[in-house]
Amino acid sequence: MGFFDKIKQKITGVTEALTFDRLKEGLTKTRDSFVGRLRAVLFAGRKIDAQLLSEIEEILITSDVGVTTTDKIIARLKDRVRADNLQDAELILDVLKEEIAGLIAQSPSAQADATFSIDESNKPHVIMLIGVNGVGKTTTIGKMAHNYKKAGRSVLIGAADTFRAAANEQLEVWATRAGVDIIQQKHGADPAAVAFDTLNAAKARGTDVVIIDTAGRLHNKQGLMQELEKIGRVMKKIQPDAPHDIFLALDATTGQNALQQAKEFTKVAPITGIVLTKLDGTAKGGAVLAIADAMQIPVRYIGVGERIDDLQVFDAATFVEALFEERSSVDEQPA
Repeated sequence: MGFFDKIKQKITGVTEALTFDRLKEGLTKTRDSFVGRLRAVLFAGRKIDAQLLSEIEEILITSDVGVTTTDKIIARLKDRVRADNLQDAELILDVLKEEIAGLIAQSPSAQADATFSIDESNKPHVIMLIGVNGVGKTTTIGKMAHNYKKAGRSVLIGAADTFRAAANEQLEVWATRAGVDIIQQKHGADPAAVAFDTLNAAKARGTDVVIIDTAGRLHNKQGLMQELEKIGRVMKKIQPDAPHDIFLALDATTGQNALQQAKEFTKVAPITGIVLTKLDGTAKGGAVLAIADAMQIPVRYIGVGERIDDLQVFDAATFVEALFEERSSVDEQPA
């Protein structure tokens, strides 16, 4: 049984099948652009030569996989062509799929936590979410809270983005949708004070997970660094090792710019995980591969839709399987 046959066999339960279907649906634009173009050049009877490899390379780069990651994939592909003595271009697609999955499986992203586990002896588990405005931080927090609650965890949200007037209201809506409580103060309040009050309340209530929102900006790196350090410093007065995770939210529709943004944020914060949002709205989903390969920080979650259950744990093998999944004849029929 092949590697991806085992992945399909794993997706047997109703929940797993629905999650995989949502992932496939969310990757439609990327699959049509990326894999669709690959299928167009990898037809039966075409010989594998330098021209074909050049075309594959171009498709990868223009699909926002990035030059560095593309070079690695092409090198692995050439090795397989030689080792397996492949001659027909039609055979390359499955090999390419396996090599991409293998490359990402070697990255930190392969270690994502699908169980939403926390240290029972050190609660609450504190997560800070950072990222520029417009990347989907607020919706991500609501969806993440929903996921933790669905896993049987109690959650408290801290609305520490006090600079944007509508931030509290939007976060309150998502907290209500997720069925969790929120701590907030008036517009312009000290973000560190909000974080302190949230963690204090969580300790008193015996809450499992705290999720802290932060202001979304990067134009003033020094100011952002100072603010994040202050938030961490005041929380440490209550819980010395807080925050336990700092997640960076990135907008997948920005493609390679998301990778550059990730590199900039790592200069100002000890990021422990990346959340890629809005994958359903872009053909640039190849950026997931570039970020997972290039960063020494794992991609933890991906957003594949607007519904509250559309934030999925990133699983490298399942992601690649959904990306390369062929459309059924029913899917291809016009509505």
